[in-house]
Amino acid sequence: MVTTATSTAFIELDIDGATQRLEYAWLDEARADAPLMVFLHEGLGSVAMWKEYPAALCVAAGMRGLVYSRHGYGRSSARPPEQRWPVDFMQNEACKVLPALFERLGIDDPPWLFGHSDGGSIALLYASNFPARVAGVVAVAAHVFVEDLSVASIERARTSYATTDLKQRLARYHDDPDSAFLGWNGIWLDPAFRDWNIEACLQRISCPVLAVQGEDDVYGTMAQLDAIERQVQHVKSLKIPGCGHSPHRERPAALTDAVVAFVGERGQVPACPAMATRS
Repeated sequence: MVTTATSTAFIELDIDGATQRLEYAWLDEARADAPLMVFLHEGLGSVAMWKEYPAALCVAAGMRGLVYSRHGYGRSSARPPEQRWPVDFMQNEACKVLPALFERLGIDDPPWLFGHSDGGSIALLYASNFPARVAGVVAVAAHVFVEDLSVASIERARTSYATTDLKQRLARYHDDPDSAFLGWNGIWLDPAFRDWNIEACLQRISCPVLAVQGEDDVYGTMAQLDAIERQVQHVKSLKIPGCGHSPHRERPAALTDAVVAFVGERGQVPACPAMATRS
């Protein structure tokens, strides 16, 4: 459950002639003068699935936050089951949905972006396409190209969805778990997606980037981190031992400390932030 947030609200965006009804929530909205961190969830994430981490990080970093569920996730409007996701779905989110969302919510000052997995890729793509409109990026377990390891793990997830209680567990966080799971799973396992690669786009990023990868991540190897380091000019990398795909759940203290230090180097946090998350 998201803490220190106003009640969850909804906003409608017109994207390519279709309406998306998106669920969102502010964190510490009363701190209007604090820098803003926007949280971009993973391929099966949502506002609720973040649980306490975004609020705890905002407290630790002296920031306010915004979380939202992408179209097809959480309490946001579901995608029609016959609507196959396009290969460039992450580019569309970065270049169409995020700018529209920021405009409707009146976000004028460049925010920080914290993205996990697919959300990390979306954060990097936004920073690449709108370099003057982002203060910095924290990319956690982001994908910049498709690895065999990722595909194999996503294939196992498909089997789990069909044979275990995974669908019921996801229903705690999504009004329509089929919309969330089958859309994400289907495009990642589509042969057309195997050539998806955003490495060249990263060269346009001018803001600071903190790239984070768990050393035991079954959805991506250190090759993702290496690719980001090659292409992004102002990048700091963090490899977390004994950690898989979700550092904010598995090693929250290590991640929070790194993010607070990283943002603090840019003069965005109080001198003595209260560290609210511990593993």
